[in-house]
Amino acid sequence: MISSGQVLQTAQSIADIQEDDGGVPWPEGHVDAWNHVECLMAMSVAGLTGNVERGYAWLERHQREDGSWPMKLVRGEPTELGGESNHAAYVAVGVWHDLLITGELDTARERWPMVKRALDYVVDLQTPRGEIVWERDAHGRAAGYALLTGCSSIHHALRSGVLLADRLDDPQPHWELAADRLANALQNLPDAFADKSRFSMDWYYPVLGGAVRGDQGLELLDKEWDTFVVEGLGIRCVSDQPWVTGAETCELVLALDALGDRRRAERLFADMQHLRHEDGSYWTGWQFANRKHFPHERSGYTAAAVVLAADALLGLTPGAALFRDIPSPVRQAGLTPPRPRG
Repeated sequence: MISSGQVLQTAQSIADIQEDDGGVPWPEGHVDAWNHVECLMAMSVAGLTGNVERGYAWLERHQREDGSWPMKLVRGEPTELGGESNHAAYVAVGVWHDLLITGELDTARERWPMVKRALDYVVDLQTPRGEIVWERDAHGRAAGYALLTGCSSIHHALRSGVLLADRLDDPQPHWELAADRLANALQNLPDAFADKSRFSMDWYYPVLGGAVRGDQGLELLDKEWDTFVVEGLGIRCVSDQPWVTGAETCELVLALDALGDRRRAERLFADMQHLRHEDGSYWTGWQFANRKHFPHERSGYTAAAVVLAADALLGLTPGAALFRDIPSPVRQAGLTPPRPRG
């Protein structure tokens, strides 16, 4: 386990890469809304209020009229114009998380119109059977398929949006209905999603996003545990490569913590600390056959996942239970148990 001081150092490593306009970029230089929000959440854990405020101002400036953000921006200029549904949705998780930590209702109210536009954009992409397609392209055309990982994250975002709406006395019942329909698809309709089962995220994200919990969640994680977990190192990004990644490992830590499996959560968190750099940042991954960092970079999103996992395990802030306390989906008679994919 790392100390609270080390958590703060890691959050500061994210602040150090934040651009002057407030964007938090990938190592290659682009910003996307999902990873940007995750980095703001980590800095919120550390109390880096000014950095967080600049980050939300960045989101407000770059949100489009339809509620989405460009898929990629470089130095504030869009370079990929499609709008991903899970990118738009995650702002609800970020604003709810920041409210849990700060208690600043006035700040949440200022950000609320941005959240409403974003989640309405997302819900508009839901199909009749419940899944939410992954994007609208640059011409406004909805994609023809959905992604399991993205939809699992969207489920968390919709639940967070409902909680935020209730706290701000502006209920959005259509979001809750959309979340229930999405949860049903995630639990029971594996064919509704494109096959990305070689990626570890498609394995644990239904648990992380709150659609699958309890004994079913434990069964789901146990089914592919030996496929993805590399003892002493972390978890693979993809099943067919000798490559462990820090962000995915920490997200699995959060999923395990949400299920009450603290023993495995703490062990995995300890295992991935070999990726820590002396300045508090984290290498993205480790290719354990060649024994080299791959890619040769330290990423803000990896540091952010570490901070969020540390908060969950150490209870550093009132936002520590963000993933643990996702409201459960409505249970409907006749639904079959979830079938893990892969």
